[in-house]
Amino acid sequence: MPRTGFIILAACVVLAAASPRGETQQAANPQKAQPTYVGSQACQSCHPQEYARFKKYSKMSRAYTHVLVMKKGLTENEYQGCLKCHTTGFGKPGGFVSQKKTPRLAQVGCEACHGPGSIHVASSDPKDIRKVVSVKNCQVCHTNGRAGAFRYSPMLYGGAH
Repeated sequence: MPRTGFIILAACVVLAAASPRGETQQAANPQKAQPTYVGSQACQSCHPQEYARFKKYSKMSRAYTHVLVMKKGLTENEYQGCLKCHTTGFGKPGGFVSQKKTPRLAQVGCEACHGPGSIHVASSDPKDIRKVVSVKNCQVCHTNGRAGAFRYSPMLYGGAH
């Protein structure tokens, strides 16, 4: 291929990659997109038993409510610190912002442990979500300083699912 033809071909490739059409195709392909938070209600239709048990038995499903009870005695910085572990995805892209803006993420929900679920909800593929939650995932919030009485096994099998 002559040098001029190669330059034209390369320019076309660059322009096509930068075009809105290219961006739309990439956004339409959920495998290339970053997962976002959708809220536990999106999990309910495919996982009704797990959802029902979680809502009924898990203290995590009411974690934000506990923070609201204590909020009047907290500074704004303390309150913001609580939101990291008492809501779903606070401080992360697409995570909890406020009760008014993101009410579906106001409590600790499925995605706090299993990760953002938008791709999994769209595909129903178990590979698109963290299926196995380890104690390491829990220790992000359940540290000795915050939750000294935390016991991984009983919580996992006696309330979370």
